[in-house]
Amino acid sequence: MTVPPKISRGQGVMRRKPIEQIDDTETGSAGKLTRSLGLWQLTSIGVGGIIGAGIFTLAGTVANGTAGPAVLVSFLIAGVASAAAALSYAEFAGLIPKAGSAYTYGYAVLGELVGWFIGWDLLLEYTAIVAVVAIGISGYFSFLLGEMGIDLPSWMLGAPGTGSGHKVDLFAAALCLLIAWLLNMGMKNAARFETFVVVLKVLVVLLVIGVGVFHINSDNYTPFFPFGVSGAFTGAATVFFAVFGYDAMSTAAEESKDAQKHMPKAIIYSLAISMVLYVLACLVLTGMQNYKDIDPESGFSTAFKSVGLSGLADVIAIGAIIGILTVMFTFMLGVTRVWFSMSRDGLLPKWFAKTHPTRHVPTRVTWIVGVCSAIIAGFLPIGEAAELTNIGILLAFVVVCVAVIVLRYRQPDLPRTFRTPAMPFVPALGIVFSIWLITFLQWQTWVRFAVWFLIGLVIYFGYSYKKSELARTSD
Repeated sequence: MTVPPKISRGQGVMRRKPIEQIDDTETGSAGKLTRSLGLWQLTSIGVGGIIGAGIFTLAGTVANGTAGPAVLVSFLIAGVASAAAALSYAEFAGLIPKAGSAYTYGYAVLGELVGWFIGWDLLLEYTAIVAVVAIGISGYFSFLLGEMGIDLPSWMLGAPGTGSGHKVDLFAAALCLLIAWLLNMGMKNAARFETFVVVLKVLVVLLVIGVGVFHINSDNYTPFFPFGVSGAFTGAATVFFAVFGYDAMSTAAEESKDAQKHMPKAIIYSLAISMVLYVLACLVLTGMQNYKDIDPESGFSTAFKSVGLSGLADVIAIGAIIGILTVMFTFMLGVTRVWFSMSRDGLLPKWFAKTHPTRHVPTRVTWIVGVCSAIIAGFLPIGEAAELTNIGILLAFVVVCVAVIVLRYRQPDLPRTFRTPAMPFVPALGIVFSIWLITFLQWQTWVRFAVWFLIGLVIYFGYSYKKSELARTSD
């Protein structure tokens, strides 16, 4: 039987999970997650979530159609905003080492309704990211098959409208189901696979940088802002989801051996490593090939082929296929842990929070997410799928940055293993940057978000408000 928290703060939709007793609420029939991840496994999950589609897919997409060589500036802008939020996440990760990330932080500090909507948004955003990354891998897979002279039926090579005869991106959909299967094998084994593949991916990126730097033509950097400065900012909004894998990684706090000590370090390490590699890779890509000629789907492979390094282009394509799998792993891990936490709190049916009796992973939600992401990956073009990923994440960043300020002044004496520096300037910077980037998103993104928001509103007041653990405790 679930052990209720001893106290509940706030009333109605503003009731909050008490931080001091938050561990006491995470037991019962829904099951608990197993702590098996060390510092470098957590860091590799973070790096695995950050480096991937951003380098191998979105860098080429944004350079070709939005920012030109200024794609470098796009990543730097997104990185600054992300770093400000990362420091806020680091403080919370050490303070509240439980599954759920921004959902759990918002619930504990700003109230149930705020926590609900952040969690509800992340369910859509993370699932869409898994789909986007799968589509990106599929692009490199198609490139590799073409180089090998293998022609597959056109109906299975892309979503409707992406090419002649395309009906479904079958390879992308299959990848989503593969990652769901991997996550269901148990966290310890899945994390070992993730760490191994992350090492391979970083080696491929270093190979790209180390070889590509000798084939840079400085003329390709002119004009640096072919789409104007606004193009660089629009590009920042597009690539933003490529620089916050630590957010999804923080959802695994409950599976860390020493979350209060390791989670803050893992967040900072993973972002720092990834941003250095992003900057260097963007310089190489836009220096090797004119931005107009960069392939939006397999940018680095075609760039190396254009300078006569076809063999290396094939190696990069293989590395991209293997490496981007880690991004799918991180974000599918994130969405399943958010869903698990919301269900355990009673905001969604408890049925979803059941864990496997021996593997101790939320098998049910993992397969549901796998199927949903497969449908998105199979039938939506990469541009439309990517637009689903940004607004909710940016709003989550705003909530976390606001919450860290509020909690610092509300309960300054809580035992924090990491403290966000320059309070409240750093989290305020994260808030400003996130809101600014939101303004660059397309109106269609706002429409989709509004529809998802309204659906969530109906579910919350029709089910979650009455069924939540805090509501039961209050009664």
